[in-house]
Amino acid sequence: MNTGTLGPPYKRVWAQFYKAALFESDANKVSDRIAEAETALVTRARELFHAVGDNIEEEQAVDDAMYALHALRSALKCRPNAKNACRELAA
Repeated sequence: MNTGTLGPPYKRVWAQFYKAALFESDANKVSDRIAEAETALVTRARELFHAVGDNIEEEQAVDDAMYALHALRSALKCRPNAKNACRELAA
């Protein structure tokens, strides 16, 4: 039966780091929060790779979160105070 949850809370630590990165209000800390979330996501992805059973929902959630963090990092590079970073991304 699918309950729509991602497993026990101790296995969802990555989600806390992910949310912290998404909702960080201090622009000087966002990059650090993204890096922390990416580390937690990679760790969980490795655990899921070696785990037995059907973990497809959480695997997809981890992939989606990594994609979103990559998009956030790219968007931050395109801020007006980021020197020519947006041009480099477009090339």
